[in-house]
Amino acid sequence: MTAPAPRPGIMDIKPYIGGESQIEGVTRIIKLSSNEGALGPSPKAMAAYQAVASEMHRYPDGSAQALREAIAARYDLDAARIVCGAGSDELLGILCRAYAGPGDEVLYSQHGFLMYAIAAKACGATPVTAPETDLTADVDNLLKAVTPKTRIVFLANPNNPTGTYISSEEVRRLRAGLPPSVLLVIDAAYAEFVGRNDYSAGAELVEAGDNTVMCRTFSKMYALGGLRLGWAYCPEGIAGVLNRVRNPFNVGSPALAAGLAAFHDTAYAELCKAHNDHWLPWMLERVAALGLAVTPSVCNFVLIRFPKEAGRDAAAADKFLRSRGIIGRAMGGYGLPEALRITIGRDDENAAVVEGLAEFVKSWK
Repeated sequence: MTAPAPRPGIMDIKPYIGGESQIEGVTRIIKLSSNEGALGPSPKAMAAYQAVASEMHRYPDGSAQALREAIAARYDLDAARIVCGAGSDELLGILCRAYAGPGDEVLYSQHGFLMYAIAAKACGATPVTAPETDLTADVDNLLKAVTPKTRIVFLANPNNPTGTYISSEEVRRLRAGLPPSVLLVIDAAYAEFVGRNDYSAGAELVEAGDNTVMCRTFSKMYALGGLRLGWAYCPEGIAGVLNRVRNPFNVGSPALAAGLAAFHDTAYAELCKAHNDHWLPWMLERVAALGLAVTPSVCNFVLIRFPKEAGRDAAAADKFLRSRGIIGRAMGGYGLPEALRITIGRDDENAAVVEGLAEFVKSWK
């Protein structure tokens, strides 16, 4: 008998593997592999989550009206053009399913988020990458890679795993250089961490035309990765498409309740931002002082590159840190086998990382 066969290309997908959480034989784990919020979720978000426990037999509000209206009020957006999803990952996938298919191309920068290729292949499209410059998206290279087959350009800004970003002026130049028929999706998952004057998450480009979408998430700054909650701001026509393609109850009631509470708890979000603002430059400075190459980051993680020699390379560093219970993220899947990505953690966790790296470098002598 012949088993049912998936569509061509599906088996070419390398399943996404999240950051590890355990090390066999180690009891105290410092998990810094998934860019999760260092301080955890807002206490008000946890209370809101618990408050809806007795209502879990009820379907959620499929329109996510309260959350959409809160987001719209803060950022001066049109609530009708906000679409919520089970994490921004779901929204990225829906956009691919709705706007790309067999014979089409989906373009993104060389070291862009792994989900772009997965989403493209899942709908039968071909993922295409454009070279970066200094581990940063290069607008000229992206525009050179556009072909008549290009349907979507994904721009992670800031980018995971490099932590780099391009200015709002450069994003506008990218949009201006793309054909009107090409959808630009600005993935601004780490926007809340950025404090640079020349940065924008991209809402103004959504307002300016019919071919740009901005995606955001509650997984990073708001530390709700376990609940899966994200949102997209779209032109009216694209919002209508997403609402037709998404599942009718794609975001559960606990996620909506916790997300709304976290969004309103601005004092806690400011605390989380202040924590990252302190420890990110501290980590960058300390790692660089060890003689390791570290990419300037505006996110809640650092990308550290190691020598290629055996015993000094990223694999050896990963093994050494794991012996101390520290889990970072190997970057071979992103085309950066020489690098580890380390999330900014709590005070003691950051100190443990630097201490571990110092001991690792010392062992070379």
